[in-house]
Amino acid sequence: MRTFESLTERELLALAITLEEEDERVYGDFADGFRENYPATAELFQGMRDEESGHRRRLIELFQQRFGNHIPLIRRQDVRGFVDRRPIWLLRPLPLDKVRAHVASMEMETRRFYEKASGRSKDAGIRQLLDDLALEERAHRDRAEELGKDKLTNTAIQEEAETNRRLFVLQVVQPGLAGLMDGSVSTLAPVFAAAVATHTSWNAFLVGLAASIGAGISMGFAEALSDDGSMTGRGHPWARGLICGAMTTLGGIGHTLPFLLPGYQAAMTAAIGVVIVELGVISWIRNRYMDTSPVSAVLQVGLGGVLVFLTGILIGSS
Repeated sequence: MRTFESLTERELLALAITLEEEDERVYGDFADGFRENYPATAELFQGMRDEESGHRRRLIELFQQRFGNHIPLIRRQDVRGFVDRRPIWLLRPLPLDKVRAHVASMEMETRRFYEKASGRSKDAGIRQLLDDLALEERAHRDRAEELGKDKLTNTAIQEEAETNRRLFVLQVVQPGLAGLMDGSVSTLAPVFAAAVATHTSWNAFLVGLAASIGAGISMGFAEALSDDGSMTGRGHPWARGLICGAMTTLGGIGHTLPFLLPGYQAAMTAAIGVVIVELGVISWIRNRYMDTSPVSAVLQVGLGGVLVFLTGILIGSS
């Protein structure tokens, strides 16, 4: 790798052209990634892409005037001091918070490059252009906000917020809720059946631990293999599977941990209390994110939980 100080003016301009082309393509990828779900944000990034394209054309024109038509390929990874950017534009859907942080980092790094390059240039024309581009990069965020005023109207912002909420529910809440319900409800029967049948907390704990982990693995694979998310918009299948499997295990472990208490009666009382809390949390999530009325959520979840709990008690007592 070359040091920044060792670059000639010709090499500095060539590197600037490569950087602008890279930033232009990154903004283009952001625009493409947001176009389906966030069209107003996509237009904003398209405008930023056009700005970077203008910067690149001005740099190429100056390079051709000073050094001819051949522009050597000098990339950011060839020079020490540049940030190693993670390719978040390859993700689908794009995470808005990470994109904002990425853009802020890009703008700061490019601006500092132009300021340092200008300080090393002895050619008045090159120094003038680099100073101009540094000023434009410094004001890039302000211009993006001005562009957003035209594109991101209140209606568009509300629509994108609703889309973001819908995707969150589809990709995170739904698989997580399915896992939590399965883990909290389906493991009730084996755990309490073992507790009632043996009157030994440790046996109930082992059964609950095995049932929770086994159910988590099963639900995780079932969710991951259900569809690839390309048509449904449900996100990456293995991410959904991980969320579903983890929440399934968590749901079962919750009312299993009380059986670590040495006393059978104390463990049973604590476990029943945890079950009530778990069913309450599931009802709240269904009401909060799935637009289910509070009464319907409590009745649906509570009825299922009570039936499974009674099944475990009856089997354990037989």
